[in-house]
Amino acid sequence: MEVIKQTPRSSSMNLAKRVAQHPLDDLSVLEVARAAAACRAHAAAEDCGELRFNSIMLQEPPKAALLDFLNGRAAPPARRAAATLIVPSRALAVDAVVELRGGRGGGGPDAVVAWRILEGVHPMTTPDDNDLAEAIMKSDPTVLRLVAERYGIRDAAQLACDTWACHNAPKHLNQRRLMQGFLYGRMCDGDNEYAHPLDMVPIVDLNERRVVHIDMADGAPPAMPLQPNNYHARLQAHMPWRKDLKPLHVTQPSGPSFAVEGSLVAWQKWRIRVGFNPKEGLVLHQVGYEDAGMVRPVLHRMSLVEMAVPYGDPNYMQARKSAFDVGDYGFGFCANSLKLGCDCLGHIKYFDGVVNDASGAPVVIKNAMCLHEEDAGLLWKHTDVRTGHVEVRRSRRLVFQQIATFMNYEYILSYNFYQDGHISFEAKLSGILSTSLAPPGGEPVPSFGILVSPGVQATAHQHFFCVRIDPAVDDSDGGKGLAVAEVNAVPVPPGDGNPYGNAFEVRETELRSTREAARDVDFGAARVWLVKNPAKVNAVSGRPVAFKLVPGPTPKMMMGPTSLVYKRARFATHNLWVTPYADDQRFPAGDHVVQSTECMGLSRWTERDAPLGPGTDPVLWYSFGITHVPRVEDFPVMPVEVVGFELKPEGFFTCNPAVDLPPTKKDTMSVEYGGGGAGRSSSGTGGGGGVPLQAPVCLSCAPTADASIGALLGTPMLAATAPAGLRSRL
Repeated sequence: MEVIKQTPRSSSMNLAKRVAQHPLDDLSVLEVARAAAACRAHAAAEDCGELRFNSIMLQEPPKAALLDFLNGRAAPPARRAAATLIVPSRALAVDAVVELRGGRGGGGPDAVVAWRILEGVHPMTTPDDNDLAEAIMKSDPTVLRLVAERYGIRDAAQLACDTWACHNAPKHLNQRRLMQGFLYGRMCDGDNEYAHPLDMVPIVDLNERRVVHIDMADGAPPAMPLQPNNYHARLQAHMPWRKDLKPLHVTQPSGPSFAVEGSLVAWQKWRIRVGFNPKEGLVLHQVGYEDAGMVRPVLHRMSLVEMAVPYGDPNYMQARKSAFDVGDYGFGFCANSLKLGCDCLGHIKYFDGVVNDASGAPVVIKNAMCLHEEDAGLLWKHTDVRTGHVEVRRSRRLVFQQIATFMNYEYILSYNFYQDGHISFEAKLSGILSTSLAPPGGEPVPSFGILVSPGVQATAHQHFFCVRIDPAVDDSDGGKGLAVAEVNAVPVPPGDGNPYGNAFEVRETELRSTREAARDVDFGAARVWLVKNPAKVNAVSGRPVAFKLVPGPTPKMMMGPTSLVYKRARFATHNLWVTPYADDQRFPAGDHVVQSTECMGLSRWTERDAPLGPGTDPVLWYSFGITHVPRVEDFPVMPVEVVGFELKPEGFFTCNPAVDLPPTKKDTMSVEYGGGGAGRSSSGTGGGGGVPLQAPVCLSCAPTADASIGALLGTPMLAATAPAGLRSRL
C-alpha cells in the first residue's frame, strides 16, 4: 500500500455555494466567513482590538423547535452560528451567537444576538494555538540556551515540542491562557522524537506570546537517549520487509448498498443524518430504522463529547499529563484527511469537514469522515441436523469513521450499523506512546511504567471516553416519553422456589432520579441498561419496546478523589449517568475545560437529584475506557487497542429483523485453497463463503452504483414522492 503524506488543510471556497437544506446541516464555508465577519463588526463597536477566533460551528436549534419543524408544526428554526473567540489584549474570551439572516432572503444582515464574556474558564486550544505555542518555545532564548547546555541541541530544528493544555498548572499562573511543552530531540527529518525525551517543560502564555515558566529536574541533567527507534519507512533502509503478503481486494462490482442525499444516509432500512463540528467531530442525528413501512426513531443524537487521559507518574512534570481531548483540542479540529485505499477500503463516500483558523477564515478538511460497508462475518446460521439443510447469512455493517491525531496519539472512531438493527461504537487507539526519560540510577523496572527503548520510559495511563446518547426509541417527540432501567441477572437462593439450585432471574430496576442513575458496570451480573418506551408495547413479549446499552470491557479510574483529574473528570467516575434533557447540557466536564479545577458539567447537573422517567426526555452519558499498561511491543508505533459498547434492540422488533436477508447466489469469486486459483466456488441456497461485501445480497438484486436515495427511501415517512416541504424536514 502506498504511504501518503497528510494533505494540508485547505481554506479554498469550494463549498461556498452550498446552501443549508436542513436545520442540522453543518455550516458552509460561506456561513463560517459570515459569522466571523459579524463577530469582527461587533467587536469593533466594542473597541476590543485584535481577535483570535477559537471555534465557529452550527448553533443547533433548540430541540423543541427542531421537533416542531420536523413534525410539521412550525416553520424552520433560525439559522445560527456559535463562535468562541479570544481578545488577547484583554486576556478574555467570549461566547457569541450569530444569527445568519442573509441566507433566508430578505432577512436582513447577519447579527450578533449574544455576546457573553467568559469568567474563570479557558476555551479549547486549536491547531493554530498549538503551532503558536511550539514556535514561541523554539524561539525563546532561555529555552534554546538550556537545551544547548543540557543536551547539546544547538539547532532548533532538532527540537520538538509536544504542546499540551496545561493540566495542574502552577497556581500562580492558572488564570493565564497557557500551553505546556514536553520536549524531545529529533535527529533528522522523520526521526521518531519519542525515542529522545528531554526533562524540560516550558509553559507559554498564549495571549502574551512568551514563555512564562520552565520546569526541569534538579541537579545534573541526564543524558538524552540517542538510540533511534523509527517507524518511518524512509528511515528503514535495512528493514527485511515481509515478502509473503498477497493482495486482498475489497470489491463491490454493483456499487455500494447505501445512498446519500446531502447529510442523509439510507442503508439496509437504516436512516442516519451525519454532522461534523470542530469540537465533537463526527455527530449522528435522527437515526431511525424502517419497519413495516415506517421509519421508527432510535436515536435523536449521538456523539463523543469528552475524553480524559490521565497519566500515572507522580513526578511533577509527568503529573501534568492529562488530556481532555474533546474539550482541550477538538476532535473536529484534529481530524485527518482520510486516504482511499489506506484509511478506508471498498466503495467510499467521503464527507468534508468545515472548521476555521485563528483569523476566522473557513478551513476545509477534505475527507474528514468516511462512509463504507464492511463484511462482518456470519450474521446467523442454522443446520437442520435431521435433513442436513443449511441456512446461513453473512453480516454486513455500515461504518461511519473519523480519525483524529493529538500530537502522539491517534483515535480511530467508528459508529457501526448492522442489518439486525443493532449499533456499535468503537474507538481504536494507535499512534505513539508519550514517553519520558527513564528514572536516574538505571532502575531496571520503572515503578510507573516500562522501558520501551534504552533510557526511555512509557508511563502507565488510562483513556476514558464519554459518549452522549440522546435516545428516541419509537418516540417521534425525540425521546421525551422514555424511561431508563437497569437489568441484572440474579441467582435465586436454594429453597422451595429453586429446588435444584439452578434458577436465576433477570431483575429490572427503573432509574428514577439522576443520583440513582449514576451506575457502574457489573459483568458478573450481566448488567445492561434498558431505554424503553412505555407507550409502545411489543406485540409478542407484551413489554415496552426498547434498546439496551451493552457495555464492553472497561476499567475503574485509578486516580483517587484527591487528584485533580478525578475532580475535573467526574464523568469517568461512573460508567452511566442519566439526566433530563437540556439544550445547554452537551459536554459532561463543562463547555470550556482547559485548565479547569473542577467538573462543570455532570456533577453540577446531578446535584439536585432531578426526577427521571416518562416526560423528562432522558439523556444517557456512557463512560468507558482502557487502562494502558505499555508494552515493549507498543513502540515505536502502537498496534491498535479497541474499546467500545453496543446498542441492541430489546423487544423493538417482533422477530429477528435480519431474517429477510435473501439467500446467497453462487459466488464465483470464492475459491478453495489449493485449487490453483480456480478451485471450487461456493454455491447453493444460503452458501457460506464469498468475497466480503458480496455474500449477503443476491448480486442480481444489488442496487446499482448510482442508486438514488429515493429508491431506497420507499416508506411513507421518507417517500421520495412526498411533498418537497415534507422531504426537507427529514
